[in-house]
Amino acid sequence: MVLEKLKLVPHKPGCYLMKNKDGIIIYVGKAKDLKNRLNSYFHSSHTGKTARLVSEIADFDYIVVSSETESLILEINLIKKHDPKYNILLRDDKSYPYIELTNEKVPRLLVVRNINKKKNKTRLFGPYPNVVAARKTVNLLNRIYPLRKCSTYNKRPCLYFHINQCLGYCTHNVNQDKIKKMEKDIIHFLKGNHELVTKKIKEEIEFESSNLHFEKALELKELLDYINITLVKQKVEISDEIDRDIFGFYNDGNYLSVFIFFIRASKIAGHHHQIIPLIDSEGEELTRYIAKFYDRALLPKEVLVPSLVDDKLLESYLNVHVKKPMRGVKLKLIKMASENAKKQLEDNLELIIKNDEKAVLANEELKNVLGLDKLDRIELFDNSNLFGSYNVSGMVVFIDGKPAKNEYRKYKISVDKNDDYGTMKEVIYRRYFRVLKDNLPKPDLIIVDGGLGQMHVAKEVIDSLNMDINIVGLKKDDKHATNALLTFDKEIEIEKRSNLFHYLERMQDEVHNYTINYHKQIRSKGLYASVLDSIEGIGNKRKAELLKKFKTVDNLKKQSLKQLQTILPKNVAINLKNVLDDLDKN
Repeated sequence: MVLEKLKLVPHKPGCYLMKNKDGIIIYVGKAKDLKNRLNSYFHSSHTGKTARLVSEIADFDYIVVSSETESLILEINLIKKHDPKYNILLRDDKSYPYIELTNEKVPRLLVVRNINKKKNKTRLFGPYPNVVAARKTVNLLNRIYPLRKCSTYNKRPCLYFHINQCLGYCTHNVNQDKIKKMEKDIIHFLKGNHELVTKKIKEEIEFESSNLHFEKALELKELLDYINITLVKQKVEISDEIDRDIFGFYNDGNYLSVFIFFIRASKIAGHHHQIIPLIDSEGEELTRYIAKFYDRALLPKEVLVPSLVDDKLLESYLNVHVKKPMRGVKLKLIKMASENAKKQLEDNLELIIKNDEKAVLANEELKNVLGLDKLDRIELFDNSNLFGSYNVSGMVVFIDGKPAKNEYRKYKISVDKNDDYGTMKEVIYRRYFRVLKDNLPKPDLIIVDGGLGQMHVAKEVIDSLNMDINIVGLKKDDKHATNALLTFDKEIEIEKRSNLFHYLERMQDEVHNYTINYHKQIRSKGLYASVLDSIEGIGNKRKAELLKKFKTVDNLKKQSLKQLQTILPKNVAINLKNVLDDLDKN
């Protein structure tokens, strides 16, 4: 059928959708010439992931468009809609942290990940290499410039006003010129000009030292070191101050390694790298990668790409300057990025291949053990509570033997009581009602971290929704280690040193750790409130100030009496310290 259908495909640009025997879309691609591209899949030899893809293709569809730009837009929209298993670009990438100076009458500094492309881009700065670096920078600027910290105005000044990190905008009429001057200084700093802030810190160090406040002087010295060591990045030879991203690549025939430099204010502000299986031609894969990359990243003024990338197509799609340098400093930077891409692939290739093979073999073994026709997607559930309180569940997803972290989900259970079956019933219903309602991908297998009781509860819910999904459980030995798979009619022993055992153990650890971490977050917030409520002299205002500054009970426990007294009277601080010390003894 496929070969007959190929004869009808025109020599025109468009998108194609590869399907497996169940009619599920497993890959979406685009081509200048649909007929030539589709013929290449079925009339050429392939290796690696491409060979696996071709072996699963049972049918295909195609959509003809009038231009290559249209085909790229359509391709990316189809990938977002269907999330095909072989289109794995950026599936598990996190969006980058940026710093936003809010466009309010009295601005705030925020660390943001989900970029609103409609926002004023001149007040978004980054990307930062990680969220820790972004938060440190925000804390540094908040320490130097007394901006507003709260999202809503209080009736009277908060702690930040009393420690000189806020001008009390809620009750004081602060001169707008002073606010504008702070904004201007902060923007200069975030654009790479650190001289003003460095000068202010040096002046403060001198003042505190002359007044024998050596602890404060040391804190300021550490801030100065952070600027000099961490924020003053590697200079590049381009001094035009234009923000640009530089893409390099390397491939070995089976994997494509991509490396990106983020150039901000003529300095390398950060980098990113990713290694992906090569299914399409390297030019198509890299063009697609760059287009999808900016779904989650803020566009710079200019993007530099290697010569095999379709720069005009990307320029039309991204609506930003895209250049293929042929000589000079810019070409040198492309080569430097490509050399880094090569090194990343060489350093990690053996481990990637080993992990890929292990995942595929273990997933195949699980499929055979359970007698399933297909096992692409597994969803696992675990529950956690403390004596019936802070009841939560977690769901993790494995696709083709690997965790798909973007698809993990947390569930806060509506009833706080020790009822594992009730919890399982609620979370399974909530998950798969949503799958039906929003037409989400349906798993081939559900694994519950429990025995037959939990399995029967899950099956009852799945049956009530008229869904057909295989369900198994994991049996543990007396040391709480996985030792068998449970189906509804048998128990399957798992060899302890086998690939399958390590695969199941990894999945079990993943869902357990994900759920328990969520449980700790919920429990910590609840425990924080209950501990503070028990202390005489701590009302809603002081509780809010403690929560804002110290976040969790664990952080609160680490504070000295002197630190607690920055918020509380001495007798109340002593009482709280005693209660916190008692918590550790119990």
